[in-house]
Formats: sequence, structure tokens, C-alpha cells
Amino acid sequence: MIDYTKILSETVQEIKPSGIRKFFDLLNDKKDVIGLTVGQPDFVTPWHIRVAAIESLEKGKTYYTSNSGTLELRQGIAAYNKRRFGLDYDPVSEIVVTVGGSEAIDLTLRALVSPGDEVIIVLPAFVCYGPLTSLCGGKPVFIYTKEENSFKLMPEELKSAITDKTKLLILPYPNNPTGAIMTKEDLEPIADVLRGTDIMVLSDEIYCELTYGHNHVSIASLDGMRERTVITSGFSKSYAMTGWRLGYTLAPAPVTKQMLKIHQYAIMCAPTVSQFAALEAINNGDNDVAVMREEYNRRRRYIVAELRELGLDCFEAEGAFYVYPNVSKFGMSSEEFCRRLLNEKGVAIVPGTAFGEGCDGYARISYAYSVDHISKALSRIKSFISEL
Repeated sequence: MIDYTKILSETVQEIKPSGIRKFFDLLNDKKDVIGLTVGQPDFVTPWHIRVAAIESLEKGKTYYTSNSGTLELRQGIAAYNKRRFGLDYDPVSEIVVTVGGSEAIDLTLRALVSPGDEVIIVLPAFVCYGPLTSLCGGKPVFIYTKEENSFKLMPEELKSAITDKTKLLILPYPNNPTGAIMTKEDLEPIADVLRGTDIMVLSDEIYCELTYGHNHVSIASLDGMRERTVITSGFSKSYAMTGWRLGYTLAPAPVTKQMLKIHQYAIMCAPTVSQFAALEAINNGDNDVAVMREEYNRRRRYIVAELRELGLDCFEAEGAFYVYPNVSKFGMSSEEFCRRLLNEKGVAIVPGTAFGEGCDGYARISYAYSVDHISKALSRIKSFISEL
């Protein structure tokens, strides 16, 4: 018999499976479950975007594109980011179209991180940053943001985490799972800490279009920060295009050149049909985004008010489509709270520990669902709380 523990990569074996997936496994064989777990828009990709994809197929545009993506799409991405966020990137040398935002993050880490480098990761955050850092041989260094600071990164927290081995800061705002954002006023002190160092920033801006009350500001737009920032973004959240698997990177040309080499060997190019759909989205999808954002905002206000009415302390999210209530008052771990809610009332939400081992006491609830769906879930949550 082969001992696979001696054959498989030690690094991969040491990586823990996604905490989100671990919880999803509990849903198997359960009936009448109301899920508020998935970070996926409940909207269908707008019709004009689907038409663009269909037309590309009808015209036989099924070939490989440039490794970086079609020039037309890269030009569209450049124009969009200039128009919306005041960012100026060369479509020829500073943009790579990727297979989703996930590949964009992976490319960035592999291009920048060498074995032994330290990567500062702001938590709570999506689950991929730490494992991808480890796969590069880097060392994740976690900063756990606090609710009293609205889950924003504080400059003193960043200063205390920096060592002579620090290579990269991962800044995930608007944030999954908290819904926190960082304004220009919040970002300036962070930029002050980084200016004059060789520390790079990976700014994950996949939720850039989903902010409420504030326009999104990229740290790359601040003085002296463009040269040290890689922006990763995509089409999944803003345009309801999760299944199309299309993202991109914006980065200085020397960094993009190295990322492109990895992309060439690992991927070749992003799906051609998805690129034609994305071009239509980014050129003509502003109204779609506005309509969806307003609906998410309606749901956000509703769910925060209802959770507070139930007696749950709930930070008021200002971005993405999640709320992050504090469940610690019930005297159990967030995982136990979520497990019991699922088993006893058939409502699925995600424990805070899925987003970092130090994130106990909270739970993530997605409002990328209809108000009717949310309302039914909240009714069951009320019943569950009343029985505790």
C-alpha cells in the first residue's frame, strides 16, 4: 500500500480545508433548510450581457485570446477604473484578465512572495489569503480588527505587525464577512505607515461597486501608493456573473510582467466567451449595478434592523452583502451557535471562525437573497433565540 502522506506535498497537507466548506458539509441530507450562507448574487446575469456572450458564440469567436485577455476588454477595464475610481492603468502593460478574482489573488501572491516572507493579512476576511500565502512558502501574519473600530485596520495595528521580513499587506475592503469599508480618511494613515518602505499592498476590491453611503476609494489612488499596490477585482459580485469566472489585476508594469508569466503557464487565458460578456458589462452595465446595489441596500437596512430587534448586536455593514452579528452573548462558540441553529431550526449561516481562528463570537449572514427568503429565516432565528 502506498503511504500517501509521504508522497503528497507537506505544505498542502498542513493546510486546513475551508472553514466555510466544513460547515456546508453539515447541510447534506437536511431538508427544509433556509440558507443565508452563499456570497452569490441572487440576480441572473443581465440579459444584454448574456446576449453579448451568445453573439460571440454565434460568430465563432471560440479561439484563445491573448494571455492578458483581449485588448478591447483590457481597454474597457482601464476606462472603467478611470471613470469610476480615478485610477489610471495602461491596458497593454498593467492589466491581466484572470479566471475570477481568486486567480488574481493567487497570481499576486506567487509573483511577490518568496519563502520566508511575511504577509500581513487583515481579518476577518475571506478564507483564501492564508492558505495561498503558505503555498508560496510565505508566513501569514494576522491582524484581527475590532468591532469598536468598525472592523477597519488601524495604523498602530499595522505598525506593530511589520518586521524586516514583511513583504505584503493584504487589504480586503469592502470586507467579506463584516461588510466594513475604509474611506479615504481611513486609508491615509495606513498609506503613511507604508510610504518609504518596500512593502507592497494587495488590495482586494471585488466588492468595490457595493458600498452604501460612501463611494469606494482605492488605496492605489493615494499619493505614492500606486507603485506599491496590486488591485484584484472582477465581475462576479457587481454584475451577478459568478459562474462566468472572470477577474483582473491592476498593477505596475514590472509586477504585471511577472504575474503574466505565471498566468501563461498555469492558465493560458481566461475563457473567451466570458471576456465578451464582461466587455458588454463594463461598457454598458452601470445601470444594472445601480439597480442591484439599491436592492442590496434595501435588504441591508431591513436585516440589520430586524436582527437588532431580535436582541442581536449587529455592526452596520457599509459594503458587500453580508452582516456580521455578535452572537457571543449566548454563552457558546459561534460554531455551536450556527450548528444548533441549523439542526434545531433549519437555518444555515456561517460561524465567524470560518474567517479566522480568532474570529469566534460572530456569524456571517448573507443578504444576497430575496427579502421574503430573509424574512422566513429571521422568523426561525427569532424562535431559536427565544428558546435559548
